[in-house]
Amino acid sequence: MVGTMANNGRIRSAFPVANGSKDLTPDSAPVSTAGSECGQVEFTREDVEALLNERIKYKSKFNYKERCENMMEYIKRLRLCIRWFQELELDYAFEQEKLKNALVLNEKHCADMEASLKHKEEELNMIIEVLRKNFESAQIQLAKEQTEKLAANDSLVKEKEARHAVEKAQSGLTEELGKAQGELQTANQRIQSVNDMYKLLQEYNSSLQLYNSKLQGDLDEAHETMKRGEKERTEIVENIGNLKGQFSALQDQLAASKASQDDIMKQKAELVNEVASLKVELQQAKDERDYHLTELKTLQTEANKYNDFKDTITELETTCSSQSNQIQELQDRLVSCDRRLQMSDLTTFEKMNEFEDQKQTIIDLKSRVEEAELKLVEGEKLRKKLHNTILELKGNIRVFCRVRPLLPGENNGDEGKTISYPASLELLGRGIDLMQNAQKHSFTFDKVFLPNTTQEDVFIEISQLVQSALDGYKVCIFAYGQTGSGKTYTMMGKPGNAEEKGLIPRCLEQIFETRQSLRSQGWKYELQVSMLEIYNETIRDLLSTNKEAVRTDNGVSPQKHAIKHDAHGNTHVAELTILDVKSSREVSFLLDHAARNRSVGKTQMNEQSSRSHFVFTLRISGVNESTEQQVQGVLNLIDLAGSERLSKSGSTGDRLKETQAINKSLSSLGDVIFALAKKDDHVPFRNSKLTYLLQPCLGGDSKTLMFVNIAPESSSTGESLCSLRFAARVNACEIGTPRRQTNIIKPLDRLSLG
Repeated sequence: MVGTMANNGRIRSAFPVANGSKDLTPDSAPVSTAGSECGQVEFTREDVEALLNERIKYKSKFNYKERCENMMEYIKRLRLCIRWFQELELDYAFEQEKLKNALVLNEKHCADMEASLKHKEEELNMIIEVLRKNFESAQIQLAKEQTEKLAANDSLVKEKEARHAVEKAQSGLTEELGKAQGELQTANQRIQSVNDMYKLLQEYNSSLQLYNSKLQGDLDEAHETMKRGEKERTEIVENIGNLKGQFSALQDQLAASKASQDDIMKQKAELVNEVASLKVELQQAKDERDYHLTELKTLQTEANKYNDFKDTITELETTCSSQSNQIQELQDRLVSCDRRLQMSDLTTFEKMNEFEDQKQTIIDLKSRVEEAELKLVEGEKLRKKLHNTILELKGNIRVFCRVRPLLPGENNGDEGKTISYPASLELLGRGIDLMQNAQKHSFTFDKVFLPNTTQEDVFIEISQLVQSALDGYKVCIFAYGQTGSGKTYTMMGKPGNAEEKGLIPRCLEQIFETRQSLRSQGWKYELQVSMLEIYNETIRDLLSTNKEAVRTDNGVSPQKHAIKHDAHGNTHVAELTILDVKSSREVSFLLDHAARNRSVGKTQMNEQSSRSHFVFTLRISGVNESTEQQVQGVLNLIDLAGSERLSKSGSTGDRLKETQAINKSLSSLGDVIFALAKKDDHVPFRNSKLTYLLQPCLGGDSKTLMFVNIAPESSSTGESLCSLRFAARVNACEIGTPRRQTNIIKPLDRLSLG
């Protein structure tokens, strides 16, 4: 029957799963019929039920052959049905295994998706936490700034009240104070006018150079005012020293007067004792005289009776007259002792009056010393405020140009034709002109030092900037220029010559001297030093005691010093040696040690050419226990390697590799300055180790000063022009406003240098 139904073309659906699940979908694997006798025969539920319920009909009960044939036919169909079920079961098993594998893959994929989602959720939570912390720190910073603003207003009010009190108490200083207030008012008016002009010029960046040239006159006057303030401060310090000397002299006089007074009191006591003894002797003499007079009277009465005793009477009279003379002498001595006693009383009274006058003078001197010290502290605060205001007005990156003198053997005849200096009052000390191919190139900087300028004069111009490091600011000073232009001489000076010391030794001397003088105001400072060089784009630790770590044959340090910048703009170099220093002598020893380890070489342009960038870092941490204030400053002093042309230096071999690395890093520095000048969104600090190390100084909140060093000989005109153009571009850059790193210490806090 099944065969007949299949052959007759009846279309039937596939046999469903016995447990009542869905039929096989068209996507299921086809039923394998290879090697099967049933071929393409399919069975449905109705076919199976019909096959099982089929009753074989026989024509004759006794026709066993027919019955056997029918039975064989029925068994054959049952076998076909069973084989079809077996094949269908195999297909279902294969499909079930496939579905299990797919389920495992889906579960694994779901687990991976859950893990990635969890990881992303954690990252988002971390980002949210960082943003919350940044928001909280911003709120704290805003609160601190508001508190500082209120404190500044309160201090201003107190300063005005103190100034009025000083005017009432010290009539002699009224004129000087009025002059100082007038100068301060004029300086504030000028600064206010400069501020207004500066705000207007921010909208017109193209005229920034012209505005700076006009503004420099007022800034020079402000500098003069600050210098006069420094002179007054020096005079006040000298007056304090003189007053202290007078005070010590008066104390010595007071001690001497006390000693003399003690001597006078002793003499007075002796005189009083002597007068008392003389009075006793005088009384005894008077008693004897009375006795003798009485005896004389009795004798005279008896003499009248007895004239025989005249000789005895004469002797008694002689004795009485001698005793009268002794009494007169004793009386004279008593009068002289009384006079001496009165004179000693007068001297003692005069000494007491003189002692009181000296005591009052000492009290007045003490009050004057206290007022002078208070005025000195207020002047120091005013100096810091004016200095920071002038730096903000000038721009955070200032540029000083220094022209070195001609060396023996260089052509001196072309100096006047190559380099000249404007004589106008507006550009005096700030302008420089360079002639190249009969064309004049003019530049204006914050300061231009002539070839005859001494190291001391150069340092005076930057001394206030160095002082900012002790006040809690980050300060960076670096020297730029071609090789042989005097950068290392400017920064390090000439070893063994005190008058030709460079900026780095002089800065350290000033910091240690100021640190000592600020102890009287309650400040305590801790200093840490590190020195490194960048040689062929590799950082070397110049203070390392391991010589192999400092320098190897191939110029690669075995220690990898990674550069990292934290959220506060501080720079950290991994595995860099940082040493605590207590005196300038220790730092000088470390500088000599670093100079011996630094890479130098000989070229055709310089006998001792620096082949690396030298970076000196001084970390300063100060605490004032009386005001509970803490400051953290950083002073970076950098001697860059000089740019050079291969045609002039004649470098080969290792010198050639060094020259290529130096020029590449300086080119990266130029790209950074160019991006900052255009205010690009992306500044390529990571293009070199030098620019990445200087990132907080060039793009952060640091006070930065660049020295551009120029060689005066005519053969270096091209390199000098490139250096001056680069310096002008640096001078036009605007970076973040300098921020003082200060906070209030907690009771359990201690000094730490991070």
